[in-house]
Amino acid sequence: MSEEFERDTPAWTRVHASGLQRDDSNVTPVIYPPEERIDDDLHLWDTWLLRNRDGSVAEIDGKRVIFALTSPSELLPGKRHDVATLRYFYSEDGETWTTGGTVFDGGALGQRQWAGSAMYDPDGDDGEVYVYYTAAGEDESEELTYTQRIALATGGSVTVDGDDLKIEGAWDHQILLTPDGDWYEREDQSRGMIYTFRDPWFFEDPQSGETYLLFEANTPVAEGAGECDDPVWEEFNGSIGIAHSPTGDPTDFELCPPLLDAVCVNQELERPHLVVRDGTYYLFISSHVHTFAPELEGYDALYGFVADDLRGDYDPLNGHGMVLTNPAGAPFQAYSWLVYDHGDELLATSFFNYYDYDRPSLDDVSLLSPTEQMRRFGGTLAPTARLALDGDETDVVGTLDHGHLPLPREPLPSLWWERDGDDGGDGYY
Repeated sequence: MSEEFERDTPAWTRVHASGLQRDDSNVTPVIYPPEERIDDDLHLWDTWLLRNRDGSVAEIDGKRVIFALTSPSELLPGKRHDVATLRYFYSEDGETWTTGGTVFDGGALGQRQWAGSAMYDPDGDDGEVYVYYTAAGEDESEELTYTQRIALATGGSVTVDGDDLKIEGAWDHQILLTPDGDWYEREDQSRGMIYTFRDPWFFEDPQSGETYLLFEANTPVAEGAGECDDPVWEEFNGSIGIAHSPTGDPTDFELCPPLLDAVCVNQELERPHLVVRDGTYYLFISSHVHTFAPELEGYDALYGFVADDLRGDYDPLNGHGMVLTNPAGAPFQAYSWLVYDHGDELLATSFFNYYDYDRPSLDDVSLLSPTEQMRRFGGTLAPTARLALDGDETDVVGTLDHGHLPLPREPLPSLWWERDGDDGGDGYY
């Protein structure tokens, strides 16, 4: 273990989370279906940009690339995670996206592949692509399983021929990380909540130049150990994990103690990622209303934390941690946000989830007819949220169109604002 990580883990506490509430600074407008989806044949959800090693958005012959979890659009939305397939899409303007195809033609690890990140090395042959992903399920099992390991595919390349972009190659797949049972809970240690060891996110620290992977995990909590005032809360043990590459090799990592945990607070700190601005580290995750411990009122929302360095004491943004959420009348309209820097603002991407749906739980989706389940699932990219950032405070200041992902050099439209209702949910941008 690196000595730099020998410290107590910062925590998102119940005191912090007790302050969570919707207000004018964090509610996004109601989302309506776009005129056209990216691909009518596909459900599309968790999405990430192809990035350069330094974290900037990769641009290849004028094109940017996104990766996404996908499934056939005729499948009931609630079944999509069971058959999730990685596909890539590309665009010249960040608004109109072309389906490139599946990332892997066989050979991927796990029964299916869940979210991760992708890094582009222009110095490799034809521009090498590193695809970090979650290998979900045991490869040889005949039944669907939920084992999770962090995997990497190398050997792929990206080429451009006129208007067409292709990512292909003789991919080599390997398992990078599995939980150790001490810092990160193994599946056999889990006590009934959804188990997590997933969502690898490549990060090169601009201050030190060191190479890392962030990921979602759980902190092992011994039953009856007294970690929480109420033993029931002990099952809510989410953490943000980190692994370090001692040599900078993006294919070789060693586990280190977590950056942050949420023991007694929340069980799933999904898709962790960092934005570094002027030497300040902003750590973001997504989480669900149903993964908060009892007696806490959380939301399907983007949450964030701030520290002075990578290994700093992360404090919740806005005092409680919530950065943006859906309006009360459409609580599940978007999810799985990823934040990237755009000069004066931050931009938060997400996918269009369930709309025209205001029940208190996504479990109730199964009570709808199959036709209604299909109608109410967005299955494409959501409007991109615009965030103002001032120290440890954030403010939702606008949105862009569905799936509009501009490069930092591309100007954003002038803001026009109208907000109706106490929580801003009936307004629009």
